[in-house]
Amino acid sequence: MKQYKFYISIMMILVAGGLFATIAGCGKTGLRHLGTWDAGLMSKDSAGIDTLAPSVALKHGGLHTMADFGRVKAKIAANAEPWISGWNKLIANSHAQAGYTANPTVKLIRGGGSREEPEADNYSRAMNDAAAAYQLALRWKISGDDTFATAAIAILNAWAATCQQLSGDSNVALGAGFYGYQFALAAELLRDFNGWVAADFKKFKDWMVNVFYPVNYSFLSGHFGSCPTNGYANWDLANLASMMAIGILTDNRSMYNYCINYLQKGKGNGNWYTAINYVFDGADAGLAQLQESGRDQGHATLCIALMGVIAQLAWNQGDDFYSLDDNRLLKACEYTAKYNVASLDVPYHSYTRIYGANCASTEVHSVISSSGRGTVRPMWSIPYFHYNKVKKLTAKYTAMGVQSTLPEGGGGDYGPNSGGFDQLGFGTLMFTLD
Repeated sequence: MKQYKFYISIMMILVAGGLFATIAGCGKTGLRHLGTWDAGLMSKDSAGIDTLAPSVALKHGGLHTMADFGRVKAKIAANAEPWISGWNKLIANSHAQAGYTANPTVKLIRGGGSREEPEADNYSRAMNDAAAAYQLALRWKISGDDTFATAAIAILNAWAATCQQLSGDSNVALGAGFYGYQFALAAELLRDFNGWVAADFKKFKDWMVNVFYPVNYSFLSGHFGSCPTNGYANWDLANLASMMAIGILTDNRSMYNYCINYLQKGKGNGNWYTAINYVFDGADAGLAQLQESGRDQGHATLCIALMGVIAQLAWNQGDDFYSLDDNRLLKACEYTAKYNVASLDVPYHSYTRIYGANCASTEVHSVISSSGRGTVRPMWSIPYFHYNKVKKLTAKYTAMGVQSTLPEGGGGDYGPNSGGFDQLGFGTLMFTLD
């Protein structure tokens, strides 16, 4: 595997030398990427989702619309459940307090203590601060109290003013993905706050494009020189969520289009049809296993969490990944919840993972993994309420997932380790529908 520092050094040289705009292209057609797409990469025949011209404006809000906030405010005012419990969960979180202080670093490290980066990991700073910025932004949007917006923006401004690079071994891709999408979505909520100085907002957007996006793109386009399927699905999905969110934040539809294409045609395990790698029929119809189901359930549930974010971001842009391939995501949710929440047996279709140098190594997953079974993440509300209330479809086991985490919290409510911060959470508050 090529060393990460090589990639980031090239990108930083291009940016510093003013050549990035020439190579990556910011003109009438938006950002022009270095790769090209081959329609033959589609892994399954299906009615696909087309992209729009780069000049077509993106819609703002990220995961949440104005209608969402109108609904949530009305429900809280009426003291209605479960929204009021979701709200109380938010305002009790230590990250959602106006006195929260940012802890940025010049070099954000995930994959430290390695040949590529001898210094130690410090990514807990980003995972905590991104969670705080998002939670404070939610408090502002719902309460109208500018104190919370000011506190959130202070976090984002501090990171944009301090952090100059991401570093680490290949795990730096995970840092770029998780914290990239979370910082971008926090900023998206705050873009209409008139207290965010325009120059500071621009500096933050530039920071996302110059520091996070190059790592997202380097990983997705070349997987740091490794086999495209070397990394498990969550690696691709985290970077896709980040690039989508950054594209929306910075009004760059070409970034967003890259992700829409990759999700359907990409060679890596983040391809929708590879991430959800087998759909059952017959007696097991309505279930679909994940590429990571045979690895462990901590990562299988992580894939569901990330795919929910991706599907909701796309839905708010008018692109329906929820329905793609006869509701393929719903079947994966039902499968994962049946095994992890209902604790019932599920089928498993043997899967051969291809990885290693030149894709020369294989390993066979012949049974579903019980490792991490019962992993709890605040992730079920996004898919459940869309499928059950918007699409009017039955989601029996996903509904059990919703009940198992009622009300959903966020970063800081699920322990101090990275797994508790991989998703933004608070779905009970923001995604519950009558």
